Amino acid sequence: MHDDGRYDDPRLTGADGRSPDDSVSRETSYQEWAVNHPRDESSRRPTEPARRPEVLPAGAVRPTSSVPANVPPAREPHDPSDGPVNAPTPRPAAVRANVAVPARYEPQPPISAVPHQAAPDAAETTAPPSDTPPTGGYADENPASTYVSRETPTREEDDPPLAMEAMRAVQILNPSGEVSMPRPDRTRVMCVANQKGGVGKTTTTVNLAVALALHGNRVLVVDLDPQGNASTGLNVPHHTGVPDVYDCLIDSVPLEEVAQTVEGIPNLWCVPATIDLAGAEIELVSVVARESRLSRAIEAYPGHFDYVFIDCPPSLGLLTVNALVAAQEVLIPIQCEYYALEGLNQLINNINLVRQHLNPKLEVSTILLTMYDRRTRLADAVEQDVRNHFGDKVLQAVIPRNVRVSEAPSYGQSVMTYDPGSRGATSYFEAAQEIAERGVKEPVSRNA
Repeated sequence: MHDDGRYDDPRLTGADGRSPDDSVSRETSYQEWAVNHPRDESSRRPTEPARRPEVLPAGAVRPTSSVPANVPPAREPHDPSDGPVNAPTPRPAAVRANVAVPARYEPQPPISAVPHQAAPDAAETTAPPSDTPPTGGYADENPASTYVSRETPTREEDDPPLAMEAMRAVQILNPSGEVSMPRPDRTRVMCVANQKGGVGKTTTTVNLAVALALHGNRVLVVDLDPQGNASTGLNVPHHTGVPDVYDCLIDSVPLEEVAQTVEGIPNLWCVPATIDLAGAEIELVSVVARESRLSRAIEAYPGHFDYVFIDCPPSLGLLTVNALVAAQEVLIPIQCEYYALEGLNQLINNINLVRQHLNPKLEVSTILLTMYDRRTRLADAVEQDVRNHFGDKVLQAVIPRNVRVSEAPSYGQSVMTYDPGSRGATSYFEAAQEIAERGVKEPVSRNA
């Protein structure tokens, strides 16, 4: 038998196996087709009379099973004498009896319960009325608890960025003056030196001094760079004719006559530098005890300072030697690049020479990594090399690249007052706090 849309009786086909007059298409098995297309009655097989449907007496009801309403009734066992299952309505005699008509699809009601499983009672399925709306959570959750999305910040998470920035600004500016950093037992004179230019010597000097002064320390900044950038960052006049550090080195002018108070920052003073300082190295060549001129000027100052920061020029001339002789500690800012490491060896050698011949109290106490760019592997490699070589002398605080740090000098401010909530201000504040804590835990004037 071929399933090509026609059903053939092999007993009635010809030699070719197919008779177009005896084949009936499955699309023609309906009553109208039989009326409009009569056939030869001699070729048809006798049909079996169809069973009449069972007629129940009046008032009789077919017995039903005790199956729940939501489960469809089970079908009765099939009687072979009733003919095939789902037998179609008997056709007129004109239709061939040997043609099998496909079973007609009867839609079934939806099954709401699993077969062979008793449905729950109505009392169990009906929930009591409640004024509390459903929470949409799991059954074991507390209905009174509110649903919190994953994107919703909780109390344990950080506050919004603006709130965090405001908190950092209040912490750094310290308007109440209640919070103070530890004060050393004696004056700490720190020389900020590095013969490599552009590593952040002046920026580090200004911001560390402001951070310490805002938290209860008396700080003096000595600008020993002829460019006068530290004076610009603190908004101190340093034009020609203003008494500056040159007068102290060449003419032995007392330091208190040259120092100026920094506007808006209590407990902070600055000794400015003018362009006259550019010729001081040549004039100091013929001066007696030329290497210790600055040291004597600082020691003769009548007031007491907790910190004295000396901003050195990017060279190893007489001005830098004066700073190394006057200082007790050396703070070396290192840019996280290869060139900054290349000249570090020569700086360490010069510091050792000054320690051996001029200042035995001098030591390298602090290393600060600046301009750290966390997006590059080079910055991480430089940091690892510096920490492996200098150990605990390297501060844990690292100064990142931040545009606010570069913008602040153009307004005559430090980044601590220009944008106290920025990453640059926060990093310098952490570095200043770490320096203050180290000065209390360790003796300041110990020899390395």
